[in-house]
Amino acid sequence: MKVVYTDNNATTKVATEVVDAMTPYFTEYYGNPSSMHTFGGQVAKKIDFARQQIAELIGANPDEIVFTSCGTESDNTAIWGVLRANPHKRHIVTSRVEHPAIYNLCKYLAQNGYHVTEIGVDSHGMIDLSELSDAVREDTAVVSIMYANNETGVVFPIEEIGAIVKQRGSMLHTDAVQAVGKLPINLSKSTIDLLTLSGHKLHAPKGIGALFIRKGTTFTPFIIGGHQEKNRRGGTENVPSIIGLGKACELAKKYVNEEQTRIKQLRDKLETEILKRAPDTRVNGHKASRLPNTTNLSFEFVEGEAILLLLNEKGICASSGSACTSGSLEPSHVLRAMGVPFTAVHGSVRLSLSRYNTADEIDYIIEHLPPIIRRLREISPYGRETKVKGQTSTVSARL
Repeated sequence: MKVVYTDNNATTKVATEVVDAMTPYFTEYYGNPSSMHTFGGQVAKKIDFARQQIAELIGANPDEIVFTSCGTESDNTAIWGVLRANPHKRHIVTSRVEHPAIYNLCKYLAQNGYHVTEIGVDSHGMIDLSELSDAVREDTAVVSIMYANNETGVVFPIEEIGAIVKQRGSMLHTDAVQAVGKLPINLSKSTIDLLTLSGHKLHAPKGIGALFIRKGTTFTPFIIGGHQEKNRRGGTENVPSIIGLGKACELAKKYVNEEQTRIKQLRDKLETEILKRAPDTRVNGHKASRLPNTTNLSFEFVEGEAILLLLNEKGICASSGSACTSGSLEPSHVLRAMGVPFTAVHGSVRLSLSRYNTADEIDYIIEHLPPIIRRLREISPYGRETKVKGQTSTVSARL
């Protein structure tokens, strides 16, 4: 069966160049980088080179990069590291549309003696800056606002957010898992104190991530153990994956302009044609401030799970939102925070592209998705009722 993979916000194909870079570190250069001998020492040098590759992608100093096992660990490390270093500050500010790695962590903190303020978003998924400004207090230890939303692709004005946070003397953490490699980022000119990234979202393997910690940030390690990562994260380094992440970041820097041009054009064509061919469909998210690879579509009067099952029969891989919440029957907390109507929130589908997608694949989706929506509406009691009453609404694209 033909496979068209448009679920790249969930995970990405590991680039061939990344696999080639990693392979020798399984069987040839397998020494422990902490060892005193040359065989291990050469591996330590390669880790330093990978650290430099990552730093160059995001405009950081290599010493500011700490390797972790994934984005979730980086998020937890950032939040706990700041809280433990500032025990007199018990207040956290976040948004209502964060990834579960932050969203659920803040729920846990709220249940265990911390005060958490969640900032709302408008109907386009954009954060309310005035609400944020009012929320940050003297006892706010950290503000954690994502760089770009994993479900809708909405990109937040992170530097405007940073200016507000800095005026109050708090730390700013951003989960940039979806943004790194898709958007140009220069932390040397940024107000961000801590930034999370994850390998498997930019064509590196799963099980590797990194945390940017700005030099001078007051911080306590999350994982206590050996001296690795300059005492900032204990545990023997996952050398092959670190090498892979470094190579993936090198490639991402090379292809970031393609994300803004060719990939965006494919995404825009997909949206335009689906909206034209499938009435009662809306785009969830800000028109301009969005990741170039992401579209989140709500099809009224149908269930997203049914859409995904029928797409799967055609070999089309998509999702109904975050892969980390796909086991839940609850509608997306992101779309609910945006106020997406009940008739549309359950029928949402996210399609997220990568540099490996082609124009032919987009045409294939355009050919097969609208008939699937028509078929489902024909058997949906809500779709039939609306059609009978002659109340089918006009195409409503929230842009």
